[in-house]
Amino acid sequence: MLRIAISQRVVSLEDRGERRDCLDQEWAALLAVRQWLAVPIPNRLSDPGAFLDALGIQGVILSGGNDLAGAPQASTVAPERDRLEAQLIETCAQRDVPLLGVCRGLQHLVVHYGGRLSAIDRHVGHHHPITVRSGVLPLADRIEVNSYHDYGANETDLGPHLRAAAVAPDGSVEAVAHGSRRQWGIMWHPERAPRDPRDLDLMSALFHRAVA
Repeated sequence: MLRIAISQRVVSLEDRGERRDCLDQEWAALLAVRQWLAVPIPNRLSDPGAFLDALGIQGVILSGGNDLAGAPQASTVAPERDRLEAQLIETCAQRDVPLLGVCRGLQHLVVHYGGRLSAIDRHVGHHHPITVRSGVLPLADRIEVNSYHDYGANETDLGPHLRAAAVAPDGSVEAVAHGSRRQWGIMWHPERAPRDPRDLDLMSALFHRAVA
């Protein structure tokens, strides 16, 4: 059974003075289809590497939710999450643990590797077509995806290390791959209905390389 660690969004309850880590229950249900175990990652970890090692983590997902602090007009920011995910990106690279960025996760990969985000319109609560760039990711015959994000990047803003694997009609990047690290990103949400089994195939292509 693969153990896949997943980062969590931060929800602030001002009236209680609490900041809570939260994860959509659909993530565990989605991964269970392939008999993978979902392991939520606390945002206040002091040593992400020790966490990955102690639990035998074989893959990491950076999930959606929260704005990155540097995004234009960011509002639902979570600095502790930004710090943790930046550490995870580097820790996974050092340990050769495959990492998938989903929505905000792809955005964080862009920022981490020197790219730039922009605000984009008409990408919340929609389905739209994508154009797949051959030879970058195993996206096969994927032609449409869901969309729930306010920020994105054009190909010219990805930075020197990421390659575009798919783009939306407006030119914003919908999938990326790092040139030398086992780190991929997608802007759509595999955990949200209606699910597409090709998303699990994509994750299998990334994560099973860790145990092959």
